[in-house]
Amino acid sequence: MSVPQKHKEHAPTSVKCGVITISDSRTPETDESGKLVRDLLLRSGHTVLFHAIVKDEAKQIVDAVEQASWTCDAIITNGGTGLAPRDVTIAALQPLFQKALPGFGELFRSLSYPEIGSSAMMSGAIAGVYHGRLVFCLPGSPDACRLALEKLIVPELGHAVGVIGH
Repeated sequence: MSVPQKHKEHAPTSVKCGVITISDSRTPETDESGKLVRDLLLRSGHTVLFHAIVKDEAKQIVDAVEQASWTCDAIITNGGTGLAPRDVTIAALQPLFQKALPGFGELFRSLSYPEIGSSAMMSGAIAGVYHGRLVFCLPGSPDACRLALEKLIVPELGHAVGVIGH
């Protein structure tokens, strides 16, 4: 049995997750991406213990991730990853990562390219480990969130959390 197979065999089937929408304009009624992320996680057998909408402000983003890290093993943010001056998610969170998962962003952009073309290079999707918790930072579009969850996050979530040691 290969090492990845062995890790997957002992991986948790349900992971405690947090979902954070980062937007100056979204409300609980208009948070389409946050609802989509939550629904895809729940349908995959995971639990969502934390859900918040915060402004594109570095302190609010970091505070929400910190709060989610108290009860969640994985945190998925959506929004604030682009090139606009108000998009500060990556600048706020990337320096806090104890470990980066560069393959996540690389694979996300590679999978995005056939769908959206060269604008995929502007996607700021990143992932890393913060206080022993997985953090995935996704663009705010529902299509981007669906792609990331279905093709990358959901298939490996239990495995990745298991490797970290939760």
